[in-house]
Amino acid sequence: MNSYSPGPDMNSSDPANTKYLMTFDNASRVTFHTQSVGDVEVFYREAGPKDAPVLLLLHGFPTSSHMFRDLMPLLASQYRLIAPDLPGFGHTKAPPRGQLDYTFENLYKVIEGFTEALALKKYALYIFDYGAPVGLRLAAANPENVTAIITQNGNAYVEGFSDQWGPWQTYWGNPSVANRERCRASLAPETIRDWQYGTGADPERLSPDGYNLDILYMARPGADEIQLDLILDYHTNVAAYPAFQAYLRKYQPPLLAVWGRHDPAFIPPGALAFRKDIPTAEVHLLDAGHFALETHAPEVAQYIREFLSRRL
Repeated sequence: MNSYSPGPDMNSSDPANTKYLMTFDNASRVTFHTQSVGDVEVFYREAGPKDAPVLLLLHGFPTSSHMFRDLMPLLASQYRLIAPDLPGFGHTKAPPRGQLDYTFENLYKVIEGFTEALALKKYALYIFDYGAPVGLRLAAANPENVTAIITQNGNAYVEGFSDQWGPWQTYWGNPSVANRERCRASLAPETIRDWQYGTGADPERLSPDGYNLDILYMARPGADEIQLDLILDYHTNVAAYPAFQAYLRKYQPPLLAVWGRHDPAFIPPGALAFRKDIPTAEVHLLDAGHFALETHAPEVAQYIREFLSRRL
């Protein structure tokens, strides 16, 4: 029988063993929490020192704070990162339809309550997809709290829409049962995998973990009806664009747009349009798709780090 020697005792205080030990910065560890906001139990991820500048990360459709899993450790040495799951998404527990109206106004109110519960007085916003109208509502209502905005495929201008919105726009104009059913294709596994995640993304960089988790979330009982409610309500975001733009013009928050240029839903003119209201806005277009963090998290982190070091 062969004998086995475990090698140096990694818990030993023997100085001879120190070469085997790695220094670990605990600030980079992502931790997981919940916070009650009325009837909603908001799940959130957090990393970074408690006294560091705050970066509030707001995810989009059909994902969750899981989309920030690669970005957060890259910035945690300098910033306190907080990424909640919106009601109807991820691990946040919210009342069912009928007890809570799933509208973007209500998503914003929950996130505003979340910031108040955590006593976040100042924060930069990272807004993506659905997180953009939620975050811009938050910013317009609390302009004194917002130190900067990073928009990653987070739209606020009609110029940002591609020509792929037909079924949704038809549903906004005529919310019939038939038009609701036509929007159900947006929730299908192949749409999430191939259209939302796959379009314009390097397949060698694109992990299947993100889209498979989103597909799993979408398969939960009742999730599809909540998402169809939000699809119908999305027209309120377009109607709010003039108010969002007025906020940007008046308060001139430092703004960085880092967009995947191959996004099939939100196209590059939407990123460039921010310069109409904030002439100093910085715009970078990545060779990526809608979910740019899935393939380009280090590049996005570098842009954010350089931007915030100058602008905060």
